Amino acid sequence: MKITSSLIDKLIRLRSGESLPSSALRGDWVEDLLREGVLISRSHGSRSCIKASYPQTLEQSLIHIDERFGDLDSMKGVIDNDVSRSEQAVATGNSKLVTVRSCPGFPVNSYDSIPCSLNGRGIVIKPEEGTFVFISDWQSFEILEDVLVVNIENMENFRMIRQQRTLFTAMFPNKRLLFVSRYPQSSDLRTWLERIPNLYVHFGDFDLAGIHIFLSEFHKYLGERASFLIPHDIEERLQHGSMERYNAQYNKFKNISSDVPSLQLLINMINKYHRCYDQEGYIQNR
Repeated sequence: MKITSSLIDKLIRLRSGESLPSSALRGDWVEDLLREGVLISRSHGSRSCIKASYPQTLEQSLIHIDERFGDLDSMKGVIDNDVSRSEQAVATGNSKLVTVRSCPGFPVNSYDSIPCSLNGRGIVIKPEEGTFVFISDWQSFEILEDVLVVNIENMENFRMIRQQRTLFTAMFPNKRLLFVSRYPQSSDLRTWLERIPNLYVHFGDFDLAGIHIFLSEFHKYLGERASFLIPHDIEERLQHGSMERYNAQYNKFKNISSDVPSLQLLINMINKYHRCYDQEGYIQNR
């Protein structure tokens, strides 16, 4: 059951002796409480309302429905203040009263030294090969404006940036690159990107679905600051790409288009050859 602030507010009102429109609470558990007499329904013409038969003992009945209803006031505080799991455990003994992401943020990577700021303190991003850095306090993460942010959709490509250095150097000569990933899936990365002025490059699969992700989840919010990485040799590679993947995606994305000339050219190539090409193909094996 999804517990919301609105739901807790309604239950607190019932506990205080107020009545609610019958439409305000729905679900099998509400029907159970009505059958058991914990809640009673009354009609007023064409309208009906519900109220607690014994408001002072309502919580005792609710806890049998869901233990999170055991202390409505504490639950209200937990929801409204977006507390962590540890704070939930201290307050109620249950760290999972409300779903909270224990690992907010996103990973970053670079093969060059990238000076940054985190919580007002200077740090340098240059992980050793085989590692990357996870930025959990992303709200306070700042980078210099001349750093180009490259979002890599596939985690294998993200981990193995040094094996793609030839591609990145050819595409972005003399640029300092900070590689990011939206793993785990959340809106944290996009929200951070919206807050900074840096140019953004999207490196994903060269297929209609990948272009849709860029247009709907990044370009829509970042506008002209966002571009799609299109390697110089992509047409040659598409000729030997996957026809099966193209066919699987076609019906869903066949009408996709872009007012960005270079991206529309890529769409035309994909449709011309009826093939897709995965970004992992740019990882150079040693």
